[in-house]
Amino acid sequence: MGIERYGNSQSAGGATESRTEYHKGNPAPLNCELPNPISSCQLFIGTGQMRVLVTGGGGFLGRYVVERLLARQYEVTILGRSPQPDLTRQGVAVIQGDIRDESALDRAVAGMQAVFHTAAKAGVWGPRREFFDTNVRGTSNLLAACLRQQVPYLVHTSTPSVVFNGEAFEGADESLPYGRGWLCHYAHSKRIAEAAVLSAHGQGGMRTLALRPHLIWGIGDPHLIPRLLERARSARLRIVGEGKNLVDITHVENAAQAHILALDALVAGRAGGKPYFLSQGVPVNLWQWINDLLRSVGIATAERRISLPVAYRLGAVLEVLYRLPALTGEPPMTRFVAVELAKSHYFSIEAARRDLGYTPEKSTAAGLAELAQHIRIHGSTLPTASAKG
Repeated sequence: MGIERYGNSQSAGGATESRTEYHKGNPAPLNCELPNPISSCQLFIGTGQMRVLVTGGGGFLGRYVVERLLARQYEVTILGRSPQPDLTRQGVAVIQGDIRDESALDRAVAGMQAVFHTAAKAGVWGPRREFFDTNVRGTSNLLAACLRQQVPYLVHTSTPSVVFNGEAFEGADESLPYGRGWLCHYAHSKRIAEAAVLSAHGQGGMRTLALRPHLIWGIGDPHLIPRLLERARSARLRIVGEGKNLVDITHVENAAQAHILALDALVAGRAGGKPYFLSQGVPVNLWQWINDLLRSVGIATAERRISLPVAYRLGAVLEVLYRLPALTGEPPMTRFVAVELAKSHYFSIEAARRDLGYTPEKSTAAGLAELAQHIRIHGSTLPTASAKG
C-alpha cells in the first residue's frame, strides 16, 4: 500500500513539526501510549457540568454548537485565532491559538471531557500546503493532544466531499469508499483527516466519530449564501448543466443538533469509529432552491445556462491562469465547482437516524423563510451586532 508523505514544516507558533506519514487506504494509527487508558465508566457525565472544547468555536457552525452546549449548562471553551468578546460575555472561555500549534492545543485540551473539532481550512481554491497544514496536520496534532490529556470523546466535523470521485451520488450511504481524482485540496485533506480520526477510535479508550454535513447554510453563513447572492446581484450566476440535479443541504441548526446527539451517542456507547452523512433528509433541486432564495430577497433569478463540459473546460483553463502571479483571488469557475453544481449528490441519513437519533429539527422551508427575512432586513446573512452580543 502506498504512503503519502507530508514533510516537515513550520507550525503557526514557529516550531518545526516532525514528519507524519499517512497510508492512502487507512492512515497509520497514532502511536500514543497512555499510562492509564481512559474508561468512560470513570466519568459521571450528567451529574454535573461537562467540560467541552470546541475548535473553531467562533466560526459559523462552531457558534451554533457552542449555543447548544451552553443551553445544557456545560463548561465551554473554544480555540480560535481571534478574540470572541460576545462569547466571553456568555461565559465561554476563549483560548486564542492555532490547531497547528501543539502547545496551544495542550492548553486548550487539558481537563476536557469532550472535544468538538469544527475548525478547518475550507474552500475550493488555494495552496495545497495551507489545506494540509490545517486539516491534516492540525487534526493529527489535536488527536495527539487528546490522547496525551486523556480526553474520552471527540466529534469530528467532516464533509461528504471525502467520497468525491467526479460522479453523481443518489441515495448513497457510508459504505461508499473514499474518493479519488481529487479536484480540490479541501476534499483531499479532509479525507485524510477523517480517516485519522476514525483510526484513533479506541486508542487509549478514546471514542471518536465523524459527521458529514452537506452544504451547511443559515443565518450567519459567511461562505455559501453570500457568494450566491454576490454573483446573482452582479448577473454572473449561471446554471451549470441541465438544472435538474438534486443535492443535499443541511441547515446549520440541524448540523449543530447532530453534533450534540453524536456526543450523547459516544457517551452512551451507541456509536464510535464511523462516519455519518447529515442533511435535511430530503434533497432539493439545487437550482430551484437557489432561485427560490433569490426571489424571496428580491434578486433576479439565475436563468442563463452553461453546459457541464464547457464549465469543466473553462474551470481547467482558469485554474492554470489563476496560478500565475498576475491573477489573485479565486477563479470564478473550477473543475470541482463545475461538477458539484451540475451533478446530483445526495446521501442516505439512515445511519445517523439509527445510531445518533438524528431527525432534522429545522425544516428547509422554515429555514429558508427565516434566512430570507434576515437578508431582507439586514442586507446579509451575517448576524447583527446585537444578536452576537
